[in-house]
Amino acid sequence: MPIPMSSTRSKEAKLFRNNRSQAVRIPVEFELPGDRVLIHREGDKLIIEPVKTPMNIIELLAVWRQEPPLGPADQFPEIEDMPARPEDIF
Repeated sequence: MPIPMSSTRSKEAKLFRNNRSQAVRIPVEFELPGDRVLIHREGDKLIIEPVKTPMNIIELLAVWRQEPPLGPADQFPEIEDMPARPEDIF
């Protein structure tokens, strides 16, 4: 679904509880694509934006570059490489 053109008009929306989370009903003219969003606070404002999924390998690599580097726990363990022995397969 395409994102509608931004509007300078504000519209009041309903807040409600969903289990232990607060939720907001987003009016149809502000509907976002997808089923996930990123949310962050700027002062007393909450900014909600759609999660953009990478469309090609270049975009995917750009997303991966933003990840923190792997630590020692993420490395492969050292494995003693045993020399090959002749085997009789007959």
